[in-house]
Amino acid sequence: MKKLSAFWFELTGETSSFSLESRIFHSISICAIVLACFYIPYNIFAGLYVAALSCLVIACFFFYQYYYSRYHGKKHNNIVFGLTGLLLFSVNYFANSGINGSTDLIWPAYLLMLFAISPYRHYLTWLVIYIAAFVILHMVEYQYPALVQYPFTAGKGQFIDRITAFPLPVIAIYFIISFIKRSYDKERVIVELKNNEILLQKGLLEQSNAEKNKLMSIISHDMRAPLINIQGYLELLNEHELDNTQRVVLEKDLLAATNNTMQMLTNLLYWTKSQMEYPTVNLQEVNLASVLKSTLDLEKMLAIKKGITLTYDINEKIIVIADTDMLQLVVRNLVNNAIKFTPKGGNITISAQALAHKVKLTVSDNGKGIAEAEQQHIFRVTSDPSFGTNNEKGVGLGLLLCKEFIERQGGSIGFGSTFGQGSSFFIFIPAKVE
Repeated sequence: MKKLSAFWFELTGETSSFSLESRIFHSISICAIVLACFYIPYNIFAGLYVAALSCLVIACFFFYQYYYSRYHGKKHNNIVFGLTGLLLFSVNYFANSGINGSTDLIWPAYLLMLFAISPYRHYLTWLVIYIAAFVILHMVEYQYPALVQYPFTAGKGQFIDRITAFPLPVIAIYFIISFIKRSYDKERVIVELKNNEILLQKGLLEQSNAEKNKLMSIISHDMRAPLINIQGYLELLNEHELDNTQRVVLEKDLLAATNNTMQMLTNLLYWTKSQMEYPTVNLQEVNLASVLKSTLDLEKMLAIKKGITLTYDINEKIIVIADTDMLQLVVRNLVNNAIKFTPKGGNITISAQALAHKVKLTVSDNGKGIAEAEQQHIFRVTSDPSFGTNNEKGVGLGLLLCKEFIERQGGSIGFGSTFGQGSSFFIFIPAKVE
């Protein structure tokens, strides 16, 4: 059945290559040629030489138009098709019993075929022409009945004529309706898929706009606050005489506020750039330990200042395929988050594990962890930034950047967290295949 269906589609043409009208014409042409192979010898045997000649002309016409349409891309000519039908039916009408013959049975089916293969703008014209021709033929027969030939005898002859003529219009109607219905169903499915895609894109766009509006709202408030604090610290240092103890405390707070603001600005600039222009990813084989050493050493100093123990263990033989700048930014954000949410006296560990075709880098801490209700939103801008153990606050972009940048390198990110016990974030990086 599949082979037969494939063969039929080969004969009629693919949907992507031919219009519905052309495919209907191809189907009708094939059926007309096949039926002609039966009707021509039958009509000769029955003594209907005019009918046999009509069938031969129709078969040749259909074959010519079908061949050039299907295999040479030359669209069929519906005008020639319509006029040929008028001529042949007019001749056949008078040669085959007139109103008592089978011509009137085939006439409407031929007009339906003409509609199926013609553009919409020709419909009314063909309808008027065929109705007028139909009326004229019958009026001529009424006025000049001697013009009509009666090759069949009443009774059995007429019965055979009707029975043998019936399949042609029925088959034509079957293929036309089937094609139109299948085409409608396919188009309906395509439209539904496109509508669903449009709705999905609309939803994503609305979500993206909501996230950006949320981000701008956060930035407008949270970027101003640390700058006001820095301004206040500087005014105190400038306007008041402070002893060494007070100065150290203020300078420490000032440094913390500055570092936090710099981290926020860095993430904001990276995110803005990624939204405005798609960053170029420069993938290359790099030594994981060497690439991350300076970043982790700097983060270790920040952890020490907060009273946190940070250790890392990365095999110096591990080679990954990554963009150095993007990888450093991802790891820096993950470690910064761990420091932010880990209290004084806590521990942070960074480890790397070589797997099949990838490397798993894990950043674990024993900090405050992530509440279960917040876990499904942590990689989105819409999530509200959380305060760290020393009231550190960001704009909620760090993890979003981590996800975006690690995926652009062909990797992935995941996490596990228990509220009150700590979190483990891990990234998978493509590894060099030996």
